[in-house]
Amino acid sequence: MGARTKARKRALDLLYGAELRGQPLADALVALDGADPGSHGGRPLNDYTVTLIRGVSEHQARIDSLLEDFAVGWTLNRMPAVDRNLLRIGVFEVLMVDDVPPGVAISEAVHLAHELSTDESPRFVNGLLARVAERRPTLTG
Repeated sequence: MGARTKARKRALDLLYGAELRGQPLADALVALDGADPGSHGGRPLNDYTVTLIRGVSEHQARIDSLLEDFAVGWTLNRMPAVDRNLLRIGVFEVLMVDDVPPGVAISEAVHLAHELSTDESPRFVNGLLARVAERRPTLTG
């Protein structure tokens, strides 16, 4: 498993955990701010994990709005929490991380959905992120 794949999975774990505790996603960063940015709870954090958590947290309102727009027939609250946070990471990567091709971001998100979520999740994640990627030029300009 590559370093960025591990970083995505760790970011998902932290964002999902913050949500389960009923904390804002920004609280996933609390242990990072003012502490050793390379660790969280005694476990080292990859720099890309920090980038993903900060990016999703800083852009959460826009990302969530896009998810609501592109998730035909689904609200954010109706989505499984794993999918919701995985999609947040995926949208952030597709739209705001220039050195990750959208196809790679989508493939990684689908892989994590297959590994960690419901049987229907990989197809849902793939379809939603593909629609976002198709509209990328109009969403980033």
